[in-house]
Amino acid sequence: MHRSPNPGTRTLLAAALTTVLTGALCLAVAGTAAAATTVVQAEAYAAQSGVQLESTGDTGGGQNAAYLATGDWMRYDGVDLGAAGALTVAARVSSAVGTGSVELRTGSATGPLLAQFPITATGGWQNWVTLTATAATHPTGAQTVFAVMRNTGPGDFVNINWFSFGSGGTPGHGWVPIDQVRWNAQLAEFRAMTPRPVPANSVRVPEFNASCLYSHSRPDDPIVFPGMAGASHMHSFIGNDGTDANTTTDTLLRNAGTSCRPAEDLSAYWIPSLYERGQVVEPKDVVVYYGSRLTNAAATVPFPQGFRMIAGDARLQAPTPAGSVNQFYCAGAGGEIGRSADGNWPRCAPGATLMFQLVFPDCWDGVHLDSPTHKAHVAYTYDGTCGGAFPVAIPSISFLIAYPTSGSADGFQLSSKMASSMHGDAFLAWDNAALGHRVKNCVVQRAKCNTAGDF
Repeated sequence: MHRSPNPGTRTLLAAALTTVLTGALCLAVAGTAAAATTVVQAEAYAAQSGVQLESTGDTGGGQNAAYLATGDWMRYDGVDLGAAGALTVAARVSSAVGTGSVELRTGSATGPLLAQFPITATGGWQNWVTLTATAATHPTGAQTVFAVMRNTGPGDFVNINWFSFGSGGTPGHGWVPIDQVRWNAQLAEFRAMTPRPVPANSVRVPEFNASCLYSHSRPDDPIVFPGMAGASHMHSFIGNDGTDANTTTDTLLRNAGTSCRPAEDLSAYWIPSLYERGQVVEPKDVVVYYGSRLTNAAATVPFPQGFRMIAGDARLQAPTPAGSVNQFYCAGAGGEIGRSADGNWPRCAPGATLMFQLVFPDCWDGVHLDSPTHKAHVAYTYDGTCGGAFPVAIPSISFLIAYPTSGSADGFQLSSKMASSMHGDAFLAWDNAALGHRVKNCVVQRAKCNTAGDF
């Protein structure tokens, strides 16, 4: 049993369904409009029996449906199952027990079976894996879908973070597989590199960086809304100056213009735009750090070309009083001197600067460049290792963002609304040799390097 310390009475709750489309991913492929992938957060049920909610252990993971045992169920209304044809269904789950199954049924808790996910132990109640299944035939359009728990024993056996429903298999739509030939060649080049000797006086911290300036703003998001210009809230883009809704790996690599140093980093990075009294405040600089939080940094490999991921949650709208995790802060002389009238934003001394640090996942499944939620193919390390469903150690990216303002009692607003909704996207496109040498010299050898990749 893994009940919470104070689980309370397990009652039937009703809540308004908020089916989250983390991408009406409608990028045209071969001239044909592709179907959307619909991601439904587990906590967004219209009704349930036997379900409790808890926060996921991974930053930006939102809530998960927890303490699920046989007979428990959740109902989701208006789930778009698309047109006729094969449907790929995925579920992000965790379990310390490894028994039972999760059934998805349409119409009722005993209706036709849409998909079934056998549950095996994932290594803990917050060690998440993504399971997939294919429905060859299914009802089309908006449907009521039930998630029903089945087990031969009475105990809790599974947590669920989200479900996704899509036509599946199309690059750019949900799960995006790596080009194995291209990746193998990149890995071979990296493994053949001879590391430079580390000077005796070097700081032994695994780190290098890209030093960047603000580039441009657009209401675009080529990860979440590829090919859909204007579909997003306003973003402030850093790095590749050609980034827009139609950006792909190839367009990034073809466009040599970037607001980052070194010039070999052609990646695109972006964050929601910040507003003060209705006026946009663009970052004065963003340092993109590449490092390692692993006990053994030597296991780290470079990112494959075209790797994509998101940190933070644009949907999270919660107060951020002083002391909150992952909040804006003041750096410099005088530091924070107060809070905004609503308590959600710091006020900085005249000599201090408004800052934010955003940390991305650093363990990868080794198979996908992207996933339906843009997070399901990656995970954060909590014990200094990468393993299980995410065995590949990638550099730990963090954005250190500085804004040219100290703020006021009026506070700020993000284009994604509250401070808690701060998030960032990374679409990686480095010169292979430049990235490989930095990972080999600086991260693998645990040596602090500068923007040029020198010790």
